[in-house]
Amino acid sequence: MYKKLIAVILTLILALSLFSACSKSKSSTAEETTVDFFLDDDKDFSTLRTPGSQEEAYDYDIFFQPEQDGASQPYVGDTMPYYEDGTYYIYYLKEAGDSYNHSIYLATTKDFISYTEYDDPILESNRDGGQDSWIGTGSVVKPGNEYLFFYTGHTSSDAFEFKEKIMVAKGSDLTSFEKVEGWELTPPAELGQKNDFRDPQAYYDPATDTISLTVTASQSGVARILKYTLSADLSEATYDGIIFTDPTGDFWNLECSDTFRLGDRWYLTYSAQDDTLWYASSDSQYGPYSEPQRLEGKLFYAAKHVEDGTNSYLVGWARRSDSPSSTQEVAGWAGNLLVQQLAQSEDGGLVLAPPQSITDTFTVARPLHVSGTECSVEAGSRYSYTEAFTAYERFLITGKFTCTGNGSFGLAFDYNGREDKYKLISLDPDADTMTLSFNEGNTPIAESAVVLDPNQTYSFTYLQDGSVGVFYIDGTAALTVRLYGVSGKAIRLFAENNSVTFTDLTEYTN
Repeated sequence: MYKKLIAVILTLILALSLFSACSKSKSSTAEETTVDFFLDDDKDFSTLRTPGSQEEAYDYDIFFQPEQDGASQPYVGDTMPYYEDGTYYIYYLKEAGDSYNHSIYLATTKDFISYTEYDDPILESNRDGGQDSWIGTGSVVKPGNEYLFFYTGHTSSDAFEFKEKIMVAKGSDLTSFEKVEGWELTPPAELGQKNDFRDPQAYYDPATDTISLTVTASQSGVARILKYTLSADLSEATYDGIIFTDPTGDFWNLECSDTFRLGDRWYLTYSAQDDTLWYASSDSQYGPYSEPQRLEGKLFYAAKHVEDGTNSYLVGWARRSDSPSSTQEVAGWAGNLLVQQLAQSEDGGLVLAPPQSITDTFTVARPLHVSGTECSVEAGSRYSYTEAFTAYERFLITGKFTCTGNGSFGLAFDYNGREDKYKLISLDPDADTMTLSFNEGNTPIAESAVVLDPNQTYSFTYLQDGSVGVFYIDGTAALTVRLYGVSGKAIRLFAENNSVTFTDLTEYTN
């Protein structure tokens, strides 16, 4: 009897410790805590102690990653999305694995949740050398009964006059293309250079039976976007000139440009070389454009537009680290496929959101570490932390927040049980930024612009699959993050020099 009584008391003590009032916070170095909030079918990440072993164990359901090829893990590079008859065809430059010099591969999906991966390349880089010994980004268009795949032919040989040319392949369906020998576009002489001429994006106009082709290039070291008009049979090509020039003067290349209509505005998007995703708007498709603005952070790259007649999306890739154990950078080329839904703000700007088809799959409610669904975090000059959620392999967090000061606050992810190594998603009203940083804020990784007013309530959504996550301030801003080594550990709410009230907190898995 006494043993049963003792067991009941111990159980009550454990329950109270797990669901203690959220006012209890930590501001000194904490020991790693392990809380068993996992269901029977969850992976036990407590046995996978290194970031690399966790990464190898992930099954990426949402943020697609190619199947491992022997000892090599391939990744998704620049994407070239195309939609037809209920299916999204996501062509991409495949890094590593069986891909030769960034050959183009294909994955298809109907919902951005389940993907079919095609094993063989759709367009393979020329193994015998030549102009397309490396393949660069392109696009698919259907001007009649066949498909045209425009792509970049990049040579690694100094024997060729042009380092890059625009080339084309033809196909009777979307899974098989043959390169067209002899057809090419080269940089116009007025650019004064023969090295930088890439990323063709094609648009078909049935009224004129012509194809508009935009190409990124540089002139006098300044990044430009050019336009061509092609006859549908490719027998004629007219250079129309420069439609956009980088006004900052900071970039020599505007990668993977795209233009599309949303509402009553036309938008131009591009990824500035080694920088972030930008956009500008116009009353017409090819300009003149407004001053460009950054749309996301540095880890969502080379995104292009695709639409299904109802919804519009940007499809790109989430940057990775070459070493999952690195706490200093996230700078590797290629990563996971990442899709974000596009919306138009009241002032005509672009806003990103998680696709509804993805968020609808998160239906399993999980217990929180706080009592109820509300929590207040108050802090002075030192960080104050309160355990709130658990990092599962795949999860969705939602809630609202209201702050009273200008100090930073947000989510803190445990990396190795040490506070000084926490990885932070920080909202900073004073700097008007949303930031991913490592080492408790000392190592900045990526940031996105956002204006947050004290005493105003905002809703947020955080989605993570494996080590890839996106934090959304709903209807306002988004930031893609890469968080290695956090699965199975607690996620904390934090603040410094601020008082923040979090409400309506929920966590779901699928």
